[in-house]
Amino acid sequence: MNEPDPQGEADALAEELEPAELLQELLEEIAGALGLDAEVEVEEEAGVLYGRVEGEDVGLLIGRHGHTIEAVQHLAQRVVFPGGPGGTRIVIDAGGYRERRAQVLRDDADDAAEEALRTGRAVEFEALPASERRIVHEYLRDRADVTTQSEGEEPDRYVVVSPSES
Repeated sequence: MNEPDPQGEADALAEELEPAELLQELLEEIAGALGLDAEVEVEEEAGVLYGRVEGEDVGLLIGRHGHTIEAVQHLAQRVVFPGGPGGTRIVIDAGGYRERRAQVLRDDADDAAEEALRTGRAVEFEALPASERRIVHEYLRDRADVTTQSEGEEPDRYVVVSPSES
C-alpha cells in the first residue's frame, strides 16, 4: 500500500504552474480553510510577486500583530520557490494591512530619528520581521543625519537608529 506523499504532490503542482498561478491557488486554499469570503489577486512587478486578499474578516489572515500574515508570506515563499527565491520575493497583503503598517513604521522611524538627534543616543525599535526592518532602513536611508542598522538574532532582530557621526 502506497503512503500519500504531500511533498511530492506539492512539488508536482509547483512544476505544473507558474509562480503567480501557484501563489493564487495557495492563497485561495488558505482563505478557504479560514472560512473567508475573499477575493485573491496576484500580480508581479519588479521582482516582487504580490498576493492580495480582500474581503470580510481578513483580520483572521492578518492575525495578532501581523504574525499570521508573516507566517503565510514565509510559507508562500517556500512553497512557490522551494529551491530559493531566485531573485523574486513574495509579499502577501490582506485588506491593505501592509500599507497601514508601513505608515506606522515610517512614523515610528521619524520619531526614533528625532529622538536620536535630540538625545545624541541610539534608539532601538522592538523586534521586527525582516520585511518591516527593510521598510525602516529604506525610509531613513536618504537622511544624512541618522544611520540605521539591524542587530540581534532572528526572531528578535531589531533596527537601531543612531545619529550620524559627521
